Amino acid sequence: MRNLWIGAVIALAVSGGAAAHEGPHDPRRMDFPAPAAGGRIVAVDLHTHSVFSDGEVWPTIRVEEARRDGLAAMAVTEHLEYQPHAADIPHPDRNRSYELAKAAAGESVLIIAGAEITRQMPPGHVNAVFITDANALSRDNPEAAIRTANAQGGFVFWNHPYWHRQQADGVARLLPLHQSLIAQKQLHGIEVANGADYSESAFRIALDNNLAIIGTSDIHGLIDWDNDVPRGHRTVTLVLASDGSAAAIRKALGENRTAAWYRDSLIGRPAILEQIVRASLTLAPGGYAEGSKVLTAVIKNTSPVRYLLRVRSPQALYTSTDIVTVPPFGEAEIQVTGGVTPATLALDFEILNTLVAPRQPLVLNLKPKAP
Repeated sequence: MRNLWIGAVIALAVSGGAAAHEGPHDPRRMDFPAPAAGGRIVAVDLHTHSVFSDGEVWPTIRVEEARRDGLAAMAVTEHLEYQPHAADIPHPDRNRSYELAKAAAGESVLIIAGAEITRQMPPGHVNAVFITDANALSRDNPEAAIRTANAQGGFVFWNHPYWHRQQADGVARLLPLHQSLIAQKQLHGIEVANGADYSESAFRIALDNNLAIIGTSDIHGLIDWDNDVPRGHRTVTLVLASDGSAAAIRKALGENRTAAWYRDSLIGRPAILEQIVRASLTLAPGGYAEGSKVLTAVIKNTSPVRYLLRVRSPQALYTSTDIVTVPPFGEAEIQVTGGVTPATLALDFEILNTLVAPRQPLVLNLKPKAP
């Protein structure tokens, strides 16, 4: 329902008169500007499948999709226990899918070794990435598999904890085993968004238990078909890393420097989302309307996210409503009344397509950069 509401408000914003222009760019690529504090904002998908478990494509297709999407990294996470294609593709080696993907990727995309521990609740489905040997993970004891993944230096997160096949009411809940794993630092993250799904209850668990916020495609078919590319995009995790290396991404995941990019929404902790939004949006003065003191303010977006803003500043607007859409790699113009000058221009915005807590958007003040 929230995404339907956002779509309706976007339509209202476009019809409300704010001048907007989308610049030239590849609409499927997830290329983000660098944050002011340094480092990089990289898009990664930590949950994918191929025919080596229950997916529908060869691992090389996954690599090509990731390359086209501009992902910095992709994890290969075949089910340990569930191999429905084994009669046609016998593969006792659980590392084989990763090896094929890594060979195909070369230097174009970082391929991360992983596996999905596939059990009923508890613990449910759990992904282990940045592991060294999927074959060493127990297929009989999920707790032992999680401990082995940790011993290999892996990052472990809980997949779709709200999945209706394991939680009939669709609400994610921590059970004693999850609480124990978190207390022992054996469980490090949780999916708040998986494919087409978003879970408020999982988001709350992440915030309350200091878990990394994860978004994944959990792709089985083709990315383009499932996400209507290029009009849509896969769900991913945005990682604020010092660089695009495996070590930097793994370190950032362990420090919870993550957000989920799900449909039109960015989901994450306030400090992380603020860095992403401030890297994306800039405010600059334009000219005055002829013969007036009505100042044009230009909001420029250098990211692939379509931002939906509500102006919260007390200054009245001219020729537009308080809802503004700033298209990907584009800009929008609003006119500010009340004698605002280029030197005094500063506006408070509610970033409507962000969540820093369930149903709570990020609020930011933007002003022109100092010369």
